Amino acid sequence: PETVLQFLPGDGATVGAALTRDPRVAGVAFTGSNDTARAINRAMAARDAAIGVLIAETGGQNALIADSSALPEQLVKDALSSAFTSAGQRCSAARVLFVQEDIAEKAVQMLAGAMAELRVGDPGLLSTDVGPVIDADALALLEEHAAKMAKEARPIAVATTDDAVAHGSFFAPRAWELNSLSQLTRENFGPALHVLRWEADQLDAVIDAINATGYGLTLGIHSRIDETIDRIVQHAKVGNIYVNRNQIGAVVGVQPFGGQNLSGTGPKAGGPHYLPRFATEKTVTVNTTAAGGNASLLTLGD
Repeated sequence: PETVLQFLPGDGATVGAALTRDPRVAGVAFTGSNDTARAINRAMAARDAAIGVLIAETGGQNALIADSSALPEQLVKDALSSAFTSAGQRCSAARVLFVQEDIAEKAVQMLAGAMAELRVGDPGLLSTDVGPVIDADALALLEEHAAKMAKEARPIAVATTDDAVAHGSFFAPRAWELNSLSQLTRENFGPALHVLRWEADQLDAVIDAINATGYGLTLGIHSRIDETIDRIVQHAKVGNIYVNRNQIGAVVGVQPFGGQNLSGTGPKAGGPHYLPRFATEKTVTVNTTAAGGNASLLTLGD
């Protein structure tokens, strides 16, 4: 049918609000912030209509855990791509790097050196590594966060920029070292990476801290110890876990994508349980004997 798909461009506060309040809308599939997902959920629940379906994939305080067996070169390469690809504007992007104290100094130095090589600029140029964030509002939030980190955290590196990015919503990738994950009160949607160190006997505390954020979208693990990997996988309340690689770029049909808790309602996009969520089941039971069916045939299985 020609009208099966409709494209309605517009601001979420106007177009989105009108759609979610309309009793004719049977369900919503949403990708965006946790706050907006909550607003959609409340709007649909308040309608004088049938209970609507909400499939939400929201953000996360996504972490990458590296123990002392991790290869620093691979760790830094994957941390850079996970945190700064698409200017950090992927919901799966790494926001926090937990690195074991034994390799932390080397890893942090390598991270700073690698960030110095990043080129911020026009995304249409092949030489550009990091482009702008989506708009001025997003830039303002990131600059506000950077000002907060300047007071509360230790700077690791800021990517260099030139006059070519003086205008526009460009935010140079940055990394800071924190004392505690509690210093981050919300997701910072952009090229901002936060580093925390941990001792060998603190792995469970690291996992607990990640779970305590309430988010559970993606998690990266860099380790060559199977027991450590299994331990994290078993206890981390996260939808998508990536081992010894970056944690972005899930492939539909290969890595069904979706989070837990504050990061989404499930089921996972690209997975076997996604499409049935858009359907409504109906069961029909017919007494064929009442319509003149052969009763003896119906009892053959007894």
